Amino acid sequence: MIHQASKLEALVRENSQKSAKKTRFIAITSGKGGVGKSTISSNMAHLMAKNGLSVGIFDADIGLANLDVMFNVKIKKNILHVLRGEATVEEILVPIEPNLLLIPGESGQEIFKYASSGLFERFIENADVLNDLDVMIVDTGAGIGEHIQLFLRACDDVIVVTVPDPAAITDAYATIKVTSRLRDDVSVIMNQVKNSQEAQALFDKIQKVALANIGNGLKLTFLGSIAQDQKVSASVKKRALYTREFPTSTPTIELEMIVRKIAKKLERNVLVKPQESGLGGFFRRLVEHF
Repeated sequence: MIHQASKLEALVRENSQKSAKKTRFIAITSGKGGVGKSTISSNMAHLMAKNGLSVGIFDADIGLANLDVMFNVKIKKNILHVLRGEATVEEILVPIEPNLLLIPGESGQEIFKYASSGLFERFIENADVLNDLDVMIVDTGAGIGEHIQLFLRACDDVIVVTVPDPAAITDAYATIKVTSRLRDDVSVIMNQVKNSQEAQALFDKIQKVALANIGNGLKLTFLGSIAQDQKVSASVKKRALYTREFPTSTPTIELEMIVRKIAKKLERNVLVKPQESGLGGFFRRLVEHF
């Protein structure tokens, strides 16, 4: 981890010398609720920020936004207030810790009502306060709804979270199948597993079905697994991050391994136009697909 942390810090220093950099947008999604998607999103954001990356986490879970609970913070206004002209982007940002900001979201349906308005354009122009983000994690809602698909299409990476439950596996496959119509690469995290062998066996089953029904045009990647552990559920009940509360626990170590894999993609980020940076860049992508 020490070597990886130094690599990430060097990456951040290199990026800070550029006039603009591309924010990598990572969607965390699931086929059904209750599989630990938001727990993984929030803890992943914490680990990235701890390693020196500038991270924003956008709560795009339609109707069930709960990252404020995960981070144990109070939300007064969200992105809908910005779109209505009732607040600035800076006013809704919630600092969680050094290098980590929470961007409170709202129903996707409500957000897209403003897609063709002047307010939406003004919002994009004023969102440059977040142009220096290295990563934006987009915690989407569960399922395969139309607005969720728009968020998945706009992101650079899509990670599907599932658990070893037949219904969850079925729903995860359905999400992968729908997402494959939008993009040719999807990653999977197996959560709450007994061991890595169980996780690999379940992923292999999903991949076998995907190859048979979707075809080999889809690149399905197994990012890793996170063990079932009482420390995780205890932390959630306390409104605390398990990676912060139990830094040497198995789930923390496993999520650190997943974050290292994601960090390798960050190293390939190149100098781009500011329009592809931060929150404004993300919403520009959403508008393009709306």
